Amino acid sequence: MKFTTFLLDGQPRLGLLDGNQVIDLNAAQPQVPADLRAALAQGIDLAAAARAALGSAAPRRALAELTLAPLLPEPGKTVCLGLNYFDHAKEGGREKPEYPWLFLRGKSSLIGHGAPGVRPKVSERFDYEAELAVVIGSRVPRHVSQDAALSHVFGYSVFNDMSVRDYQKRTPQWSIGKNFDATGAFGPVLVSADALPAGAAGLRIQSRLNGQVMQDANTADMIWSVAETIALLSECMTLEPGDVLVMGTPAGVGQARTPPVWMKPGDTIEIEIEGIGTLVNPIRAEA
Repeated sequence: MKFTTFLLDGQPRLGLLDGNQVIDLNAAQPQVPADLRAALAQGIDLAAAARAALGSAAPRRALAELTLAPLLPEPGKTVCLGLNYFDHAKEGGREKPEYPWLFLRGKSSLIGHGAPGVRPKVSERFDYEAELAVVIGSRVPRHVSQDAALSHVFGYSVFNDMSVRDYQKRTPQWSIGKNFDATGAFGPVLVSADALPAGAAGLRIQSRLNGQVMQDANTADMIWSVAETIALLSECMTLEPGDVLVMGTPAGVGQARTPPVWMKPGDTIEIEIEGIGTLVNPIRAEA
């Protein structure tokens, strides 16, 4: 099943996709909160609610006519992996890491499909990163095994970890370059885990800048799989419903090119993951 989050009167609403149409899931099934994180935290059986909504006469609205929000406008935690594809580590002059480079993203950095990514006033080194996003559906106990890890995943989406490279490199910690406002694109849809290969492995992942393919890889190339990442994180933290993992980017980013390719106002960046969807964002300058 596929879900999305759209705006109605300025407020995010959880939507269920029926082809190219969207059902307001809370309106169709009032026991379902209008917020995906709240629905997951309450342990709502979203699959059952979705089946009931699809079989009902609930009103539908065209997806193309809706303004989309970040899939989870306020995730509990957004944990991002760096250097999770060896070719990307190599193009940055690094060897294969022994442990993932981890950083967090804040909610003020997130935008939805169709919303502009904002190149800040203070930098022109604005880069793209095609990434798989993992949405945690149930509480992950500490020290979970890899075999059990995937049972806690609700579904998968698309993320563009837009990065302000000179700020990213100002400190050994990457967070400042990864948390500018309106730089973390997230959506447009979430595909339930049962509709994809285990761990969303073996899916083609691409970025296209103004229609030109910049990154072209496969999620099977990740150094740490989704199950490994969940198990590794559970060594130190409790993952909760509505937390998000952003799984790193493959080779082909703009900073590694000769000459470098930076996103600029007027550009359009697309991130596509096979079986999930295509996330599209125009680029504009900070006002």
